[in-house]
Amino acid sequence: MFDSFVAIGDSFTEGLDDVRPDGTYRGWADLVAQRLALQTPGFRYANLAVRGRKLAQVGSEQVPRVEELRPSLVTLAAGGNDLIHLDGDIEALGRTIHGLLERLVGTGATVVVFAGFDPRERIPFTGTPGARGETLNSSIRGSAAELGAVLVDLWHMPRIYERRMWSPDRLHLSGDGHALVAAGVLTSLGQPTAFGDFVDNPEEVWDDPSWLAARAGDAQWAALHLAPWILRRLRGISSGDGVEPKHPDFTLVGGA
Repeated sequence: MFDSFVAIGDSFTEGLDDVRPDGTYRGWADLVAQRLALQTPGFRYANLAVRGRKLAQVGSEQVPRVEELRPSLVTLAAGGNDLIHLDGDIEALGRTIHGLLERLVGTGATVVVFAGFDPRERIPFTGTPGARGETLNSSIRGSAAELGAVLVDLWHMPRIYERRMWSPDRLHLSGDGHALVAAGVLTSLGQPTAFGDFVDNPEEVWDDPSWLAARAGDAQWAALHLAPWILRRLRGISSGDGVEPKHPDFTLVGGA
């Protein structure tokens, strides 16, 4: 039984693009916290994740806060923003994640770590990042097994690649995608949970567009999402510049 939960990482854990009616982001970690709170009165939750954060920033900004808060459950999902910079050393990234896991496990918490999804299934021009991600995931799986962390393997989660699970930018999950991940996390923690526990139409599968419509969609995506990302990178700007964690301290959570 968990009485406290801290989620760390980047936009995936912050909750982009699962938008509430008030414009704030929810996301899989919030869903997990709400479900765990059903079982534990006084359940506490912090979410330190910030979009755009790289592993070094997670290690310097977020892990020390986990060591201060000492939750009973921690989740770590990071590395994607390092992978897209193709000059990075994959073996070094694997060693960094291993070191972060060692520190988190050392707090006495149950630690959940993610193997990332394959971007080649959803995003054009990602052959090299996809291959690098496959190598990094192999390292993460080995570290989880060695250190006793709980692994949520998105790479081998078939439904994560369905079109309904992704926002228009093809990089961040939709509300349905976050619900699918929340179910996977809870199940990995020994609390079997189905996608249908969070959504009303779990079996619905969106049809893929025709070849012509898909190519038009690729062009629109490149103009609306890829080009601005490239421009930010050339300017040395991160989407997380000036963004603070949405729950930097423990907050009491009511089950939902």
